[in-house]
Amino acid sequence: MEQLFVGVDVGTTSARAGVFDANGRLLGTARHPIAVWHEPGDIVEQSSADIWHACAAAVRGALTEAAVLPASVGGVGFDATCSLVALDPAGGPLTVSASGDRARNVIVWMDHRAIAEADKITATGDPVLRHVGGVISPEMEPPKLLWLKRHVSDTWRRAGHFLDLADFLTFRATGATVRSMCTLTCKWTYLAHERRWSRGFFDSIGLGDLLADGGHRIGLDIAEPGTALGQGLTEESAAALGLAPGTAVGAALIDAHAGGLGSIGGLDADDAPADVTERLAYIMGTSACIMATTDTPRFVPGVWGPYFSAMVPGLWLNEGGQSAAGAGIDHLVRSHPAYDEASRLAKAAGMDLLDFLERHALARFADIGSAASLARELHVLPEFLGNRSPYADPNARAVISGLDLDADLASLARLFVAGLCGLAYGLADVVDTMRSHDITCRMMVISGGAARSRLVRQIMADTTGLSVALPQSPEPVLLGAAMLGAVAAGTHRTLRDAMASMTRLGATTAATAPGMARFHAAKRRVYGLMRKLDQEGRLAMRALEHGPLKAAEADLAACC
Repeated sequence: MEQLFVGVDVGTTSARAGVFDANGRLLGTARHPIAVWHEPGDIVEQSSADIWHACAAAVRGALTEAAVLPASVGGVGFDATCSLVALDPAGGPLTVSASGDRARNVIVWMDHRAIAEADKITATGDPVLRHVGGVISPEMEPPKLLWLKRHVSDTWRRAGHFLDLADFLTFRATGATVRSMCTLTCKWTYLAHERRWSRGFFDSIGLGDLLADGGHRIGLDIAEPGTALGQGLTEESAAALGLAPGTAVGAALIDAHAGGLGSIGGLDADDAPADVTERLAYIMGTSACIMATTDTPRFVPGVWGPYFSAMVPGLWLNEGGQSAAGAGIDHLVRSHPAYDEASRLAKAAGMDLLDFLERHALARFADIGSAASLARELHVLPEFLGNRSPYADPNARAVISGLDLDADLASLARLFVAGLCGLAYGLADVVDTMRSHDITCRMMVISGGAARSRLVRQIMADTTGLSVALPQSPEPVLLGAAMLGAVAAGTHRTLRDAMASMTRLGATTAATAPGMARFHAAKRRVYGLMRKLDQEGRLAMRALEHGPLKAAEADLAACC
């Protein structure tokens, strides 16, 4: 019987599963939604029980679509967003929420409640921070943990386990509390190259109690991605997933890093082996990650890393990112007066709205790249959730310049294209910063929901000057997760072997005429001016905190 592998990917709004063979061929997929609670103050929460239920439904659906027997599945791999899960010693949920609801036990990656705690941690200047570009993000786990300790003391006192979401999934599947080197190194400040936590760092930020017993609550046993965990699936988890007990489970990955594995190792058109140190992985979903692998560590201000063996074993990883990518474009188009009309037309055409807008934008132009000229007079700095890199400014916000009173479909298409340009310029800022610190960038392999867009790929090629390739697999993130199962099962000896056997490159987009490069260079200058406006505007308003208006506000609050 041919051995197959299941990859499970937990994104922000859904869990997905895919069944693959040993050559990386996709046989079946399924998806199940996940509940999300949004509260004022950039608070975003989920339920680990709901997420596990969604994973189980997705796996069963994928097996049904693939029409395969559970016994044919040799291994399972999980990836997930870098969200924080709080559990009691028995593995039950503990609330992270002001609501007190125990079910709400996950602080989602995009939750920015811990900005003050992140600022406090950054202010220590601890050497550990060199591995996060010098500035720790509120999207990482130490600021979230410090917020919990300060604001939800009962959960802090009672917690038996704090886990990254991907590690929660392998814990739920196998009962093993082993953590992934990927999650802990990239989001928890674990020093993988030295195989240790920094006690001095945790003491300096007020979380030293987490290491009092060596780190049991956050990670005492730590394994490279793909390492077989425990005895495989437990009886209970196997029944939930529709698989056989004992099926191998590999140590997990962050979702973007699974996409990296499923992207950059692909053989090229001549079946030549890939040099992954010359390829960037760009994973575009709700947020976006830009990842580079190097033979030796590169310290890049404002870019996370270098992280050792966090994605490709034995190599160092640098990770740039955009906190709002797909989420930013969705928010942008929803804000336009023509959104409802466009949604109706897209539905009538049997199309996704963004695909419909892309078709509308391309209709007037003979070549794809020229469609960017729709945004000649309209500019978007799409930092709705701050800047993750290279400026490491979580307080940054979006700016739009050039709006008029037009409310028709053409106007919405212009705004859509302007938003795509803005994302590309944020990507170009990261690429330029990496290049300036001796990180080689010759090709970018793009995956995620927006990767299928010809317009997205062309604008990114024209903006960065890189060739932009698609993975041959339609589901590279799920494929990366499935590789973990293939290595855990022993079918592939290492993740590098799995990458070489299971991935191929697909279509490649090259930069178009020099005129479009000049066009985008001019718009990038506007983009930079908008960033400066946002920064100076915030400084001007912050000055009021200590001025006469602040005093008047205090007097008003005191008397009324």
